[in-house]
Amino acid sequence: MHITRALRVAAAVVAVGAAAALAGCSPSSGSAEPGKKGDPTTVKVATIGLTSDGSLLTGMAKGFFADEGLRIETSIVANPPAGLAAAQSGQVDIAYSPSIPLLNALSQGVKMKVVAPADGYPDAATSASDPAAFDDTGLFASASSGITSVKELAGKTIAIPARKAQLEVVIAEQLKKNGIDPATGVKWVVLDFTSAVAALKSGNVDAAGLVSPFTAQALTAGNPQLAAPSIGFFETGATGLWTTGDATATAKKDVISAFQRAIAKSNEYATAHPEEAIKAGLAYTKSTLAVDQVKVPVWPATVTTQDLQRPDDKMVDLGFLKKPVDLSGVILAK
Repeated sequence: MHITRALRVAAAVVAVGAAAALAGCSPSSGSAEPGKKGDPTTVKVATIGLTSDGSLLTGMAKGFFADEGLRIETSIVANPPAGLAAAQSGQVDIAYSPSIPLLNALSQGVKMKVVAPADGYPDAATSASDPAAFDDTGLFASASSGITSVKELAGKTIAIPARKAQLEVVIAEQLKKNGIDPATGVKWVVLDFTSAVAALKSGNVDAAGLVSPFTAQALTAGNPQLAAPSIGFFETGATGLWTTGDATATAKKDVISAFQRAIAKSNEYATAHPEEAIKAGLAYTKSTLAVDQVKVPVWPATVTTQDLQRPDDKMVDLGFLKKPVDLSGVILAK
């Protein structure tokens, strides 16, 4: 994102074409039991191309997965819903998903399990003097609008990359906290990020939800940042998750357990060597950003029920879910 969590937000748009393309793949298979001698078991992992993928990549390079008898085969899908669909159908074994798309899928009856944490926010994020230091998403006002606070967005136009997706959800909470009904109190406009930055400059929209590196472009152009909405919404803990379909979790229990052990080592290593992990993530995503332009990702050690319960409750409160998702048994024990 500085593409980490940021591109994850942009990618929360459903892309039927990507899912259809994945549907043409054959299911994953392995030729050896994980941890046993012989050919390694191939594990197909779908990512959405984030800098935080550096943990997985460095773990592969350090041999943590090979030590477990696994060979990781990665592919980049267009968005989390496409990855979740591929994992649920068995086209891939593991898929990256932020908690919001996962909760949407679970609410629709899609059978998924959480395997391990992929990225998240530190414990001190919400109490930091500058939450934006941890949040690579941002809500910006047009410099020509004269707007300097979220409260002033009542009746105004806000650009987002997709309706009912992650940026709308996190911005909606900011609006509600400031007395604005997110369903009726603003006008949502769907624009890609490049178009949104241009619309801020021209004044065609009053505000826009952006991700890095577009946040830097907005700031450079003099557009005031009104909020760091993702930190406010998620607060702390694991927000990006490695997931698998229920059928895979049952049929490949040993493989999934081996992946859990290897990714735990990978997250621990990435936390201790963040520059190495960030460089791997930048290379993987073909980013032109320098290491010092990337907000250091957080690779949590565990996923707790609260990491899912918190956004679940908030999505119900905001009207994005009709009722809470039953989270019992969703997180696989190590």
